[in-house]
Amino acid sequence: MQPNTDEQTIHEFQNSLLSWYEHNKRDLPWRQDQDPYKVWVSEIMLQQTKVDTVIPYFHHFMTQFPTPEDLAYADEEQVMKAWEGLGYYSRVRNLQTAVKEVVEEYGGKVPEERTSFSSLKGVGPYTAGAVLSIAYEKPEPAVDGNVMRVFSRIFNISDDIGKAKTRKRFESLVAPFLEDTEPSRFNQAVMELGALVCTPKSPGCLLCPVQEFCEARKAGTAEDLPVKPKKKAPKAKDMAAAVVKNEYGQILIHQRGESGLLARLWEFPNIEVPEGRERIETLEHYLAEEYGVNVQVKEPVQKVEHVFSHLIWYITVFEAWTTDSTADDTASRWVSWEETAEYAFPVSHQKILEEQKEKEASSWI
Repeated sequence: MQPNTDEQTIHEFQNSLLSWYEHNKRDLPWRQDQDPYKVWVSEIMLQQTKVDTVIPYFHHFMTQFPTPEDLAYADEEQVMKAWEGLGYYSRVRNLQTAVKEVVEEYGGKVPEERTSFSSLKGVGPYTAGAVLSIAYEKPEPAVDGNVMRVFSRIFNISDDIGKAKTRKRFESLVAPFLEDTEPSRFNQAVMELGALVCTPKSPGCLLCPVQEFCEARKAGTAEDLPVKPKKKAPKAKDMAAAVVKNEYGQILIHQRGESGLLARLWEFPNIEVPEGRERIETLEHYLAEEYGVNVQVKEPVQKVEHVFSHLIWYITVFEAWTTDSTADDTASRWVSWEETAEYAFPVSHQKILEEQKEKEASSWI
């Protein structure tokens, strides 16, 4: 059944939502102006990350890379360090690549045509819609999970939002709502409604400015929507990591590969421990075979648990010592504790680094 989207209903919906938005919108740094570059950066940061987490990162990132030119020609290690802790690091690598193309092909001006902007690396349908509508007032739908949740309830739609055809359906449903209004305000108002009122669990229906238009509220199905694909249980991995120290007070770190999970980030040497194997034995063999370093591994000093969407790392951390300051692996290097501040580590290995730094500092007191 096609939802009711007659012109009068749409107009009333717009007025109710936008009036609420003007009185309830949060004061967010990327809303201070409609600078396309800032809007773009904020949208990439906000993917799969909470607003409160993003705010300090956004301020820091804009201080370091205030213009497209600054980001385009920055050292990748510096960019990764600025992103450290936000996760999903391919986002920022793609962003830097895309911004460099904007600088070199478009004179530093973010293109305002959908075809051109969508051709940039890492720019999907949602990012294109969000940036073009917010920065350039283009009547482009910006449909992500948040927006699909709101409109699945407004129209009482039980289609699986994990399917591409469902997103396309919502794009066509949202499009008429962007006519005869400011697209930037409307799209942000829907996002704000989803964040503050029409939340995933226990939606605040009594506080909703558009409750009279909500078919799911009338049907009593609001908490059952949206319909999502069932997630697979994450796979658990038993990992062993080593903080290897040499006679010069340096530690051994390693850069992950060019692709895959946490690509090009730095970490302490680590390996998955096969079932039935001893962690220390596995770790010593791994360090000798992969790094050409013979070590003495001591008892475990720390345990770290890190959850990804599809797997969980259970990392047992060991201290290890060696008198061999060379390493066969070209992606590895010996650094001082102070020098680690120049390298971007994933969150799990930041936890190791922080605890070991505290331990090292206390040993000098």
